[in-house]
Amino acid sequence: MNYDTQRLRADLQAGVVSAIVVLPLALAFGVVSGLGPIAGLWGAVAVGFTAAVLGGTRVQISAATAPVAIAVSFVLVRYADTAVEAFAIIFIAGILQLLIGLLRLGSLVQYTPHSVTSGFISGVGVMLVLMQVLPFFGADPIGGNPIDSIRHWDDAANDMDFHAFGLAVTTFVICAGWPRRWRRYVPRVPGALACGVIVGAVMFEGAPRISEVIEAPSFWAMEMPPGGFWGAVGAAVTIALVGAMNSLMSASQADSMTGQQHDPNRELIGVGLGNAVAAMFGGLAGAGSPDATGANIRAGAQTRAAGAISAALALVLIVVLSGLIDAIPYAVLAGILLWLGLTLIDWRLITHLYRVQREHMLVMLLTLGLTVFVDLLVAIAAGVVAAALAASRRFERLELDSVLSVPMLDAVFFADSDRVDISQFDAFSARVGMVKMRGSFTVASSNRLRIAISKDIVEHEVVILDFTETSYIDDSAALVVEQLIDAAMEHDTECIVIGLESLPSGSLQSLDVLHRVPGDHFVASFDEARTIAARLLEINMESRTEA
Repeated sequence: MNYDTQRLRADLQAGVVSAIVVLPLALAFGVVSGLGPIAGLWGAVAVGFTAAVLGGTRVQISAATAPVAIAVSFVLVRYADTAVEAFAIIFIAGILQLLIGLLRLGSLVQYTPHSVTSGFISGVGVMLVLMQVLPFFGADPIGGNPIDSIRHWDDAANDMDFHAFGLAVTTFVICAGWPRRWRRYVPRVPGALACGVIVGAVMFEGAPRISEVIEAPSFWAMEMPPGGFWGAVGAAVTIALVGAMNSLMSASQADSMTGQQHDPNRELIGVGLGNAVAAMFGGLAGAGSPDATGANIRAGAQTRAAGAISAALALVLIVVLSGLIDAIPYAVLAGILLWLGLTLIDWRLITHLYRVQREHMLVMLLTLGLTVFVDLLVAIAAGVVAAALAASRRFERLELDSVLSVPMLDAVFFADSDRVDISQFDAFSARVGMVKMRGSFTVASSNRLRIAISKDIVEHEVVILDFTETSYIDDSAALVVEQLIDAAMEHDTECIVIGLESLPSGSLQSLDVLHRVPGDHFVASFDEARTIAARLLEINMESRTEA
C-alpha cells in the first residue's frame, strides 16, 4: 500500500482525536490502578507507541483500560508492597504476553465464550462503579477487591466532602448527557473532563486535586515482591491474561468496524513489549482500548501511523499541559469512571437474561460474581470451565441425535441378495443390527453413547458399524467404540465395519481400537457388508443345526 499525502492527513487527524481521548482515560485508570495518574500517562505513551508499530491490528490504539487497571490494582494490594514491586510484576506480565504471541497461542484467547467475556467485563464495570463511591464522598479510593471499599462507605458518608460530591455528580451528568451532535467535534470523555475542571474551579474549589508533579520518566530499578520471582510470575499471569483478552476483544471490534483481519499473535507481541517498556519507566500496563480505537477509526485512521502519532501527540500534550494536570480534581475523574463503569456492564444481556438459555445465564452470572467478589483469574478460569461443561451438555444431545441404531429385519436386509433365500426367515427376525454414526463424536457424548448403543448391539448376532458419514471422533469416543466392540465379542456378536476409508485419520487408527475386528470384516460398501453378514449367519445357523 502506497503511503501518500491523503493517508498521512487522515492518520494525523485520527492521531489527534485518539490522543485527546487517551489522555483522560489514562489519568482515570491510573488512579484506579493505585499507581497514580502519572503512571497511567506514561503507560499510555509507551504501550500506545510500541503496540501501534509492532502490534497486529493496523488501527488499534492501546492504552490504559478498565480491566487491566483493575487487575493491576488487585495485584498491587495482594502481591506488592510498593509501586517498584508492582512494576516488576507488570514487566513480567509483558514478557508473558510476548511469549504467548511468539508461541502462537493468541488465537486460543479468542475461543473464550461470549457468556464468559460478558460476565467478566460486566464484573469489571461493577467493580469500577463500586470503587468510585469513596471518591464521590471525597475520600481516597481503595484498590483491590471492592469489598474493602464497601467497608469504608459508612465512614466516608459521615465525613462527606460536599464539594467533591457535587463535582463528581456534575461531571457524571455531563458525561452521561454529552450531546450526540457535539461528539463529532469533542469526544465525550475529554469534553466531560474539561467541563468538570472548569466547574470545579468555579463552584467546587474545595474538592481534592491530583497535586502530583509530572516528571520525565526514568528507568526504574525494579524489585521482586515478597513472594520472590515465582510469586511475581503468578501475579503477572492475571495481568497478562486479562490484558490479552482485553486487547483481542478490542481488536475484534476494530475488525468489525473496518472489515480487516487482525493477527492475534502479533498483537500480543506488540502489547507485551509495550507493557515491558512501560514498566521499565514507571508506566501502567495497557491493552487495546475500545474507546480510543473506536475514536481512531471514526476519525479516518488508515495505517499504524495513526497509533504512533497518537502516542507521540499524547507525549507532547503531557509535556505542554503538565502544569494543568495536577489541578484536576479527583472527583472529576470519579464522575467519568462511574460513567465508564456503567457502560462496561452488558445491559443488553442482563435485561434479556430471562430469554437466554439457562446454561449461558449461569455462566455469565458465575463469572460476574467471581470477578467482583473473588479474583479476576479465578473468574475467567471458572467461567471457561463452566461454559465448556454447558457446551458439552449441548453437544451431547446433538451428537446422540446423530447416531442411528436400528435392527435390520432379515427378510428386508437380505432381500437384494441373490445368494440368500429369504423365504427361510421369520418375518420378524432381525439378527443384524446397524449402528450409523453421523457427524462428530467427542467426550461430550461418549458415556451416554456407550450406555445407549451397547444394549442394542448385544441383541444381534451381527452388528454393522457404519462410519461413512462420520467426520471426526476424538480419543474418548474412539475408546467407547472399542468398548462397544468388546461388549459385542463377549456376547458372540460379530462386527462388520463400513466406510473406515472415508474417516479422516485420527483416534480410531492411532489408538488401534478396531484390533479385535477380523481383517476381512472391513468393507467399503453396504453390499459387501450384507455378503459378509450372510456368510456369518449361515455359519452360525450350521453350528446350531449340528448342535
